[in-house]
Amino acid sequence: MVKKVKQLKVTLKRSTNRRVAAHKACVTGLGLHRIGHTVTVDNTPENRGMINKVSYLLSVEEA
Repeated sequence: MVKKVKQLKVTLKRSTNRRVAAHKACVTGLGLHRIGHTVTVDNTPENRGMINKVSYLLSVEEA
């Protein structure tokens, strides 16, 4: 039996200009490129950590 991983829809709501380099790297690591861009990522501890670090830039909902 294959366990289904939950998905999260992540949208970039604010610009990464004038942000800390580590925060820009988290946004890029999630696959986001521009304001309004939405991606679907797996709900893993690694992704949750990146989302929590830059939560002030993102909008997150379950997919």
